[in-house]
Amino acid sequence: MTVELLTHTVLAMTMVSWRRQGPGPGPAVVCVHGAGVSSRELLPFVEAMGELREAWSVDLPGFGHSDKPAEPLTLPALADAVAGWVAETGLERPCLLGGSFGCQVVVEVAVRHPGRVGALVLVGPTVDPHARSPMRLVGQWLRNSVRESPRMAPLNIADYRDAGLRRVLATFGISMRDRVEDKLPHVSVPALVVRGGKDRMVSQAWAEQVTRLLPRGRLAVADGLPHMVPYRDPRGLARLVAAFLEEALT
Repeated sequence: MTVELLTHTVLAMTMVSWRRQGPGPGPAVVCVHGAGVSSRELLPFVEAMGELREAWSVDLPGFGHSDKPAEPLTLPALADAVAGWVAETGLERPCLLGGSFGCQVVVEVAVRHPGRVGALVLVGPTVDPHARSPMRLVGQWLRNSVRESPRMAPLNIADYRDAGLRRVLATFGISMRDRVEDKLPHVSVPALVVRGGKDRMVSQAWAEQVTRLLPRGRLAVADGLPHMVPYRDPRGLARLVAAFLEEALT
């Protein structure tokens, strides 16, 4: 694997990230993982994206190999940590790519710290306002999970073990309570919404609503794929993101 591991100190916490240097010009792509998990599921995409332009994935505080604060961080605190990490790395207005709950984190970054962000990619954005209950979310997760790669199971187990049950449940609670739809109209940068065509956690109607609420949003559907597009088709997503950035930022 050609991805290198790096550490930075942000708000008195160590945050671990992975980087692959890319040949292409323009902003780097920084991946932010979903609830309860880590960069493990995003490394195939970092590898693929790094063939085209500089690509990173960062473990949020409390997850993966990053420091574990005593209390789970709030959504604003997670966003502040990502913005602080961007400043520490010296990246100039990167494209933040969120996966699932990571979409809520990067939207929060774009609203709270607009000067740190050049563009957004929201892959499988959560949470649909019509599914804001534990039972509905569990049902969606079960329907979607049968379509995901079985190779993700050991990665998820390792992620949940690293984070601990209390932090995992707290983060899912944060995800459900967050009214991301109220923030989307305040995102000023170009944004690409990506939905897997067979995603059972993000409906087509919700993906279209997210796109409409974004002032500079556009939608792409990855036919035949479930929720975890970056893991199932990393190269296809990398091409999609590269084309979006070339068009949106030139």
